[in-house]
Amino acid sequence: MASDPVVRLRSTGREAGGRQAPNAAPADRDHSNIQRNEGTPLNVDWVEAVRVNRSAVERRAATLTTRRSVKKEWQAAWLIKAITCIDLTTLAGDDTPDRVARLCAKARNPLRQDLVEALGLDHMPTTGAVCVYPTMVGHAAKALEGSGIPVASVATGFPAGLMPLPLRLEEIRYAVGEGAREIDIVVTRAHVLDQDWPALYDEIAAMREACGAAHLKAILATGDLKTLRNVHRASMVAMQAGADFIKTSTGKEDVNATLPVSLVMVRAIRDYLERTGSKVGFKPAGGLKTAKDALAWQILMKEELGNDWLQPDLFRIGASSLLGDIERQIEHFVTGRYSAANRHAMA
Repeated sequence: MASDPVVRLRSTGREAGGRQAPNAAPADRDHSNIQRNEGTPLNVDWVEAVRVNRSAVERRAATLTTRRSVKKEWQAAWLIKAITCIDLTTLAGDDTPDRVARLCAKARNPLRQDLVEALGLDHMPTTGAVCVYPTMVGHAAKALEGSGIPVASVATGFPAGLMPLPLRLEEIRYAVGEGAREIDIVVTRAHVLDQDWPALYDEIAAMREACGAAHLKAILATGDLKTLRNVHRASMVAMQAGADFIKTSTGKEDVNATLPVSLVMVRAIRDYLERTGSKVGFKPAGGLKTAKDALAWQILMKEELGNDWLQPDLFRIGASSLLGDIERQIEHFVTGRYSAANRHAMA
């Protein structure tokens, strides 16, 4: 019964009121052809000139989800789009090859087939990536072979990053050698807190070089950076050093992704785009657990950066349990009933 509105969404691409809606069934993308951020020489003026008005940021963040409402078939389409932008993640101390293989199977088939058919989709959507520790990369790459889903690996002494730089660079090279196509690095927070921008720039630039063809996502651990101004400054330095994405958090800090912090980071992306013409991606991570969260961050991207940042090329959500709630909401849309969470097991 719910298939017709979603088919109509795919053909017209319009929400009620004339707003552009994301495609409900995005085509597969060739990861190797995604444009890279080549970076720029360090320009400290770009970093230090910015002032951040916390009250204004918080007001803007608070109104994002009240000014735009996404309901019914439009909400289902946005949630399908969110699935394609998830970095499905397991970063537990007791990870095993079998657990990683099960997670990869879920990444290949994030929805039950009956829901895909009820929605009228012409193919099964897949997640944006699977994110694991370096020692699990080889197992993930084997499990995802032929799927087109990239393996992302945390590296550089995740989550604290307090290892000698040569060891952090070697960890990057190891993960890439095992098959990682994306590397989520962590920065030295002390460089930000001490305002040592050359040290932060050089560190990230060295990590970018170690990545080779793999894309670099710079985790800023914003919960440790104390001020929104520091968040904007660290974002700008990371992009100048060649980060392809900037990411909020490791998920291990006391405070992880929030809408105000994310707003500051996407404004930094916009500033960098205006100065250089280069598009940099954004990844919130840590604490995004519900379909409502996925919608809120998609609204942020659409309002602040536009439709290009609703694609997995430029937007990812780092999450583990989020997908289960999205699947429950989609089943409710199709059947009118909420299912038990155990009907949507992750791994």
